[in-house]
Amino acid sequence: MRRKLRKIRKIRKIRKIRKIRKIRKIRKIRKIRKIRKPGKRLKRTNIVLSGKRGSRISDKWAKTKVLRANPMLRRHIPLTKRMTKVSLRTMLLKFGMVYIKPNRGSQGHGVMKVERIIAGKTGRKKSFVYQLDEKRSDFSNYESAYRSILRDTKGKPYLVQKGIHLIKHSGRPFDTRLVVQRAPHGGWEATGTISRVAHPRKIVTNGSQGGTIYPTAFLLGSHANTAKRIALMKKMDSIGVKTAKRLRQAYPGIMEIGVDFALDSKLKPWILEVNTHPDHCPFALLSDQSMLRKIIRYGKAYGRTYRMNCLKAKQGLLPERSTGRLPAPPHMRTGKR
Repeated sequence: MRRKLRKIRKIRKIRKIRKIRKIRKIRKIRKIRKIRKPGKRLKRTNIVLSGKRGSRISDKWAKTKVLRANPMLRRHIPLTKRMTKVSLRTMLLKFGMVYIKPNRGSQGHGVMKVERIIAGKTGRKKSFVYQLDEKRSDFSNYESAYRSILRDTKGKPYLVQKGIHLIKHSGRPFDTRLVVQRAPHGGWEATGTISRVAHPRKIVTNGSQGGTIYPTAFLLGSHANTAKRIALMKKMDSIGVKTAKRLRQAYPGIMEIGVDFALDSKLKPWILEVNTHPDHCPFALLSDQSMLRKIIRYGKAYGRTYRMNCLKAKQGLLPERSTGRLPAPPHMRTGKR
């Protein structure tokens, strides 16, 4: 009888120890996951550590949800969903043109433009077209198009985003990159902006994909007068700073971001993507290096150094006397090249 009691006590003791160990393990896991989404814990797999802990967030879907929780920012984010057969078809029926991109990825790799084209007077003849890199594929029905798209995703999770028809320079679409950094004196500051014109045969504007780099003010010059252009750039600065503050609430390790803006025909800025570890190489191609110097100075204050190996990006040709900020007035141009 005594032996039985000892055995029972021993089993209970072992169970208690196991329970305590399990509780400690759970607490340890919870302690590791300090970075949160609004109302939810963010999985640690969403974070790629670089330099300071949590400074690079690779999960585009996680960032989109964080930003869309802010009513002001939501108005500047195109409708974005996880890509499935149903969500892609629904978005194509609604918008006619969408972009699909890997949930994790950079430099425009794997981004596709998908269109639903209606031809003929009756509008009954429909086709589905998508482009990846320089390859354009055409299909008579959605099923075939989706099967082909699925092969090109290579099993990776993708997002589908409402397509924004970008304004153009010399017939080629361009977007704008805004850099926002933690200032040495505290707070957030927009420290630089450049615009990227897409390669003639590609749908993405990234410098690494053959895009051409221009000063933002120069490209906006043909779409808005000086006053409107200055107001638009200030608006993008304001949205960029709000974006940084919002992401910082969810991811305390962030010290800088690169916001990619699309401008539509009405010059409304849309946030296409936010990079938490932006490449500042394109700024090295501008003739005015003041923005680059400021970016490097601010980065140094929080311990970041930059590599400026611009191998594929091209520098856009500007009229003489144009700077990195504003184009030279017409009366100051000599006409020489």
